[in-house]
Amino acid sequence: MTTDDLRTADWTTAPLPVSHPDAVELIRRYYTELIIRYYGRPTNDAEVSAVIAQEPSDDLALPTGIFTVARIGGAASGCLGVRVLDAATVELTRMFVVPEARGRGVAGSLIELAEGLARDTFGARAVRLDTRADLVEARALYARHGYREIERYNDSPYADHWFEKTLA
Repeated sequence: MTTDDLRTADWTTAPLPVSHPDAVELIRRYYTELIIRYYGRPTNDAEVSAVIAQEPSDDLALPTGIFTVARIGGAASGCLGVRVLDAATVELTRMFVVPEARGRGVAGSLIELAEGLARDTFGARAVRLDTRADLVEARALYARHGYREIERYNDSPYADHWFEKTLA
């Protein structure tokens, strides 16, 4: 599928186990991009695997979370996880859209889907997330969707900014 096909094809979202090959590939691409941007240098499979081992996604399955994959024209093109933090709060995590599919509203729709899952599946009243200073696009996206900066709520060594949104 070409970049033009990805930009014009219909897209859908659905939950998918993090062990599914499409989910594994998206998570690898997510961490590859994060590592490259964080360190400002290329990475390799061994480094990506080490980070994935340090930051497991296994809890992104019911009842502790859920992992969602966006497909454009059938191709896995984005993902997002929702992790339960407590009875009233979930965390948005593993937000990623492949570069060739960006600019189509997929990320915003994934956020809206995550908020619906937070409310309807987990009974949450708030969604939190963390991100890094260098991910300026992500910070702007979250702000556009009504997330406001809050005090640190976790001990992630890679986070510089923490956000929260109260759900209606």
